[in-house]
This record gives sequence, structure tokens and C-alpha cells, in this order.
Amino acid sequence: MTDLDRSQQEIRKAARDFAKGEFDRDQALEMELGRAFPAKIWAKAGELGFLGLHLPEKYGGGGLGFFEAALVIEAFCRQESTTGCALLLAGLGAECVWRFGGEDLKQSYLPQVAQGGLLTACAFSEPGVGPGFSSLQTTARREGDAWIVDGEKIHVLNGTGAGLYFVLCRTGEGQISMLAVDGDSAGIAWEDQGPRLGANMSGSGRVRFTGVRVPDGHLLGMPGEGLAQLARFSDDAAVLLAAAATGIAAGALDRSQAYVQERVAFGRKIGAFEIIRHKIAEMTARVESARAIVWQAARRHDTGKAGTLPAVAKLVADRAAVAVADEAIQLFGGYGYMRESEVERFYRDAKALQLMLGGPGAMKNKIADATIGRKTGKEESKKV
Repeated sequence: MTDLDRSQQEIRKAARDFAKGEFDRDQALEMELGRAFPAKIWAKAGELGFLGLHLPEKYGGGGLGFFEAALVIEAFCRQESTTGCALLLAGLGAECVWRFGGEDLKQSYLPQVAQGGLLTACAFSEPGVGPGFSSLQTTARREGDAWIVDGEKIHVLNGTGAGLYFVLCRTGEGQISMLAVDGDSAGIAWEDQGPRLGANMSGSGRVRFTGVRVPDGHLLGMPGEGLAQLARFSDDAAVLLAAAATGIAAGALDRSQAYVQERVAFGRKIGAFEIIRHKIAEMTARVESARAIVWQAARRHDTGKAGTLPAVAKLVADRAAVAVADEAIQLFGGYGYMRESEVERFYRDAKALQLMLGGPGAMKNKIADATIGRKTGKEESKKV
């Protein structure tokens, strides 16, 4: 695809060059196995302006759009999936401050995110609470000029020591709100939930809030706007995560193309066999299709007229990443299943991304709600 202006081409090339120079394959394997966050790479990426490209310049961002951010994320994940995902997830959620926070919050936190100095964590999920959050248990009650937060969250990415948590709370009868909670606040305790299938450079934690005092100015928007804010953030995140998935698909394809042109079987390079050539063709089609919809979604998202495209992009790109990485493992044969194989890690990271934001079901629900209306739960009969 060539529909990039000169500035966008330069951003894409710079991101590729940075990733090639900083993402070491062997080091990435060691860090992934040890579940270590790539702090030095993260800080350098912030120093060079690769983080927060879609955030306003007045808050330390690049003043560009989600499209440019998507180009960078795709390039990072294409080079090395786990490192790329970690850099994306490190600041995911900062959009909540940018979209809904007061000026003081924006000035305090967004420059740190853009500089690679503040880990953020979305503390939304709870034990036994479904995607609608109707049974949310975490509460925030007013006490003078502050909110007192009590509750427990699970599966919190970067939750094992984040600098800033975005917490969904029940602030009244039928009222769900979002608060930005400093990670060093008294009353926060976290527990590492252990390794996952993929994205293991970003820790996942169970976080407990016990009488945590949060300044009134850390309420995002107005009380009761939490679910609407979550929906808006989900669109932002879907675009960025879809770009990461596209990068993973492209990276798995790159490794596969190189491998089939080197591997010899029955006296010929396996890339000469039609069945292998057709597999590469199918993988290429998946990557190009995903990239097309993700780029369209990112561009439309920047205009505020994306509609369901972020959800569509994530659904399509996730499928492409999982399918292409799975096929890559098959092409590599037994080696493809070994941890030393990059494609094995691409597959695991693709599955991790697919499950984020509620998984494919949540994306389908969002698309269906917009196209055929929300599910009412009432059975309707039609006379024939």
C-alpha cells in the first residue's frame, strides 16, 4: 500500500529502523520468559517521540493522529511482537485522561506517558462481573473533597506496579464512573497473577483498593459517565490493538517467506511447491486485508466518523494475526513449536491481543448493536 504522504512514510521508516536497531531477538526471548518489561527500550522510544503520537503537542504528544500511531505500532510488532505489544500497552488508557480529564490531570500525566515514564493500567474487570458491568462491586464514595475507593480488580495489565490506574467504580445507585488513581496512593495492594499465554512483558495483576483516597479532580468527566467513557476508550484502543495485530500478522508472514525460500525438501526449496506458494498467497491476502481495514479505521477515527470501523478492524486484524501465525508454525514444522522460534511467540501474542477488550464476542456485539439494534432480551414472534 502506497497511500502515505511523505511525513507518514518517514514516520513508518523511522519506526522500522528503531525496532530493527533496538529489538534484539535473543534478548526478547529472555525477557519474555522472565516476564520482564523492556523499560530501557520504552524510555528510548519516548525520548525519540514514538509514544503518544496521537496526543496533543501541548501535553507532550506528537500532535498527529491515530493513523500515525498505528503505523508505528504495526512496525514495532512486525519486528518483534512481544516488545511491540509491551510498548503499546504501557500507555494504553492515557486516552481516558486526554478525552475526559481536567486540564490539571492532562498536564500532570500525559507528558509522562509520552516520554515513556509512566505506566498506566486499566482496572475495569472484576471477579464474576460480566461485560455489561451491571454487577460492578468496586465503589467510590464522596468524603469531603475526595473519593474513597474500595474494591478488587483482576486481569489488570501493568497492574503490578502501575503509576496510574483507571478504575471503574460504582459512585451511586445505577451510577458508574471512572477515576484516575495514583499508583502510589495508600491502600493499593497488588498480586501478580502469573504468566499468560502471550504478551508476557506486560504484567497482569489482581489489584485491591482499600480506603484509597482520590482527589475530586481525578474523577474523569461527571459522575455516571463511566460506561460511555469506556465505550469511547474501547474505540481508541481497538484501533491501536488492531494495528498491533496487523504488525504481528505481517511479522509472521515475513518469517514464513524467508523460511520457505531457504528450506530444502526433496531436492527443491519448499517455496517452489505450489501448495506452499498458495499458503503464502493466502497469508499475504490476510495481511493486506487487515492492513487495509485498520488504516481505514484509523483515518476515519481521526475524523470522528469511524462508526463501527474500530470494532471491525480489531475483529478482522485479530483473525488475520492468529491465522497467519498459526500457518507460519505449520510451515516451520517442528521448529515452529519451539520457544526459540519467533513464530511461536507471534502466535501466542496474537491470541493475547484477540482476547483484549472483551474478545471477538464484544466486537461482534458492538457491530451488531450498530447495524441491527441492541438485544432487548424479549422474544418477538411474527405471524405468518
